[in-house]
Amino acid sequence: MPRLCVNVDHVATLRQARLGIEPDPLTAAHMAEIAGASGIIVHLREDRRHIQDQDVYNLKQSLKTHLHLEMAATPEMQQIALRIEPYMICLVPEKRQELTTEGGLNCLAQTEHLKKYLLPFKEKKILTSLFIDADIEQIKAAQQIGADYIEIHTGHYADASCYTEQKKEFDRILKAIEYAQSLGLKVNLGHGLNYHNILAFAKVRGIEEYSIGHSIISRAIYVGISKAVEQMVQIINKFLD
Repeated sequence: MPRLCVNVDHVATLRQARLGIEPDPLTAAHMAEIAGASGIIVHLREDRRHIQDQDVYNLKQSLKTHLHLEMAATPEMQQIALRIEPYMICLVPEKRQELTTEGGLNCLAQTEHLKKYLLPFKEKKILTSLFIDADIEQIKAAQQIGADYIEIHTGHYADASCYTEQKKEFDRILKAIEYAQSLGLKVNLGHGLNYHNILAFAKVRGIEEYSIGHSIISRAIYVGISKAVEQMVQIINKFLD
């Protein structure tokens, strides 16, 4: 059964605009849980532009569901994650000037490094995931690295400017899902998914989790976070009909 994990980074983005205490991503996370989210995702960036270290500690201590921590593969983030012990870590690429993550991790270029980097997490039974593009060679590398999951970057599909391009990206994702599963990898999807473009995945089997943040928090401005999460949960649950 596919699950919805809600990313609350954008709640922290709004808070950091005034360097205040509101809105609180912890409160948003609790409301998302109550509304049906199966997990909460935060990205602790090196530049701390939105989520702060204390947010991650607070979430770990009080969530009723699972905490997923997105992070760069740096020594600092490894130490923090091993100390906090989230349910799952997802390694993502970071660029200081990007508005949001622009593409998948290049596993091919750092296979041995990432393999060693994940070892302490495996020792602590923390699930591991790699955020990668829908590319067969990157998926092969992810399997060699020893990740439990991959999260396929759906941003290119979401940002496609025409139907032809969107269909091309969708087909790439389908092939990537099938190939990853053949290697024993579990598959999550994330980036740019919203209440409309997610519908294309209704008949796609084997997706473990949908990682969605921006579209849910955007809709929450109009209808509230509880209703926004409930509506997305209802869409995903209908995939099983």
